[in-house]
Formats: sequence, C-alpha cells, structure tokens
Amino acid sequence: MNLLAVLPILITAQADVYRLDLGPAHLRGKTITVSPNTLHDLRSGSSATLRDIAAAADGASFVFVGESHDKAEHHRFQADVIRALVERGRSVIVGMEMFPHTAQTSLDLWSLGRLSEEQFIERSEWKTVWGFDYSLYKPIFDVVREHKLRLTGLNVPRELVRKVSRGGAAALTPEDQADMPDLDTTNAEHRALFNAMIGGAGGHGMGDNVYAGQVLWDTAMAHYALRYWSRTPRTKDTVMVIIAGSGHMMYGLGINYRLSLRTPERILNVLCLDAPPSGTTVARSIADFSFASSAQSTEGP
Repeated sequence: MNLLAVLPILITAQADVYRLDLGPAHLRGKTITVSPNTLHDLRSGSSATLRDIAAAADGASFVFVGESHDKAEHHRFQADVIRALVERGRSVIVGMEMFPHTAQTSLDLWSLGRLSEEQFIERSEWKTVWGFDYSLYKPIFDVVREHKLRLTGLNVPRELVRKVSRGGAAALTPEDQADMPDLDTTNAEHRALFNAMIGGAGGHGMGDNVYAGQVLWDTAMAHYALRYWSRTPRTKDTVMVIIAGSGHMMYGLGINYRLSLRTPERILNVLCLDAPPSGTTVARSIADFSFASSAQSTEGP
C-alpha cells in the first residue's frame, strides 16, 4: 500500500529528512557521509558488511530493513540481509508491508512451494494491493521460496487508511477498531518526522487527519507483526525481518516504535537510502545500519 496512492499528500524526497535531530539521544548531532554502494554501522560510524548486520542481530527478534519502493538495489539488499541471517543460523520470518494481513493463505502456499510465480502474483492480488513491478521484489520472494521461510503480510486494507486520512481516528467504526489498538497521535518526534517527509506541510485540520492515517498504518503493522510473532512456533533463533518503506522505520519512530510500546523484544534497524556520486550526509541516529544505493539507478533486476 503506497502512501502516494492512499493519502492525499505528496511525499517529497528531501535529503534533509536524512539529517533530522531525532532518534537515540546519544547519536543526535552526529553525522556521516555515505556514498553509493556502501554499508555503514551508524552506531560506530564505521564501514560494515552483511555479516556485521547478521551478527548485530544476535538476540534481536525484529530486524527492520527500510526501502524506497522503486529501488531494485534496495530489494536485492533486503534479500541479501535475509540470506545472511539464514546463513548465521537464524529461523527467519519475513513480514512485508506490501501485503495485507488477510493474504496469509497465498503467502503460506508460496513459502511451501505450492504456487507458481504467476499463481502467486494472481492469488495474492499483487497488482492491485501493491502495484509496483513484481520484478523489483523478486529477489525477496526467491530467497523466501529457496529457504521455505515463513512469509506474512502486515498491512491493513487501504480503505481504512483512506477513511482515517479523511476523517481522523473518529472515522473508525467499532467494527474497524475491534482488531486494532488505540491510535496514539501524541508522539511529537514522529509528527516532526512526518511533517518533514511531506515537506513541512503537516499543519492542522486535514493535516491532522492525514497524520492519523500514518499512525494507523504504523500501529496496525506493528500489531499484525506482533500477532503473527505470538501465534507462530518460535525458537531462540527466530527473527522477523520486516520489509517496509523507510518512512515507516527511520529514527526508530514508525512501526518499530509502535512495536517497542508493546514488547520488550530487541529491534535492529537497517535503512536503505539513495546517494548521489558525491555522497550524502546522514544523521547517525536515523538507524543502526545504512545501505546506500545509487540515486541515479532505478532499473529492475
């Protein structure tokens, strides 16, 4: 569910979003310049490898890998992170923003190898519920299929987000709210991030409703991630990799924040971003690790 298709706002890809004074206090004010095709441990400010990410995830139950939806390099990297965790001996669950939680049957059949790619695309309603070129995400689905990993959808039907973005939280009916935590719109840091993502046009009135839609989105995906986590067999090596847009995880203020309110499980945050050849400056508080792809490349695999 793409925010551009759901909410009546324009998300602006401003470099300043990468340099906000938000996130963990001990890293605020610290920056790093990243270049295309580089991976960094933002906690230390040093270069990193996929093995470093997998090692840093030891003891973590949730690993977020934020993306730009139209960047093939981001999805290849996400698949590489999943593979690195598998190679480290983790039992990986892949949770995806791209599917509603109601698509679980189709996702299970894909993991078990019981659907062809064409059947999977059709039965999961990929073209209507997400709409981005399937080939962009194919590396993720391939690694899920290769290792028979559990795959789950985290999203809500888009009409719910649309309803809240137009009428606020009050627009939800008792039936809508029956399977949903209360919406808390009081996090000032998250509101500041949201306003920055929409070019500082948060405002009031309709802006408040649009913001409530974003909170619904993050809250619901945290809810469905935790519900799947609690209902599925796990071992000490189980980890859920959450694939979502970067705006849902930057500075630890999105889905990850909503998760942290409800569980003490440790979370690791990995941000995929774009960098021009000259590099781009990033706040080290934006995530635990960053992967920079080329800002000039949007080609599929």
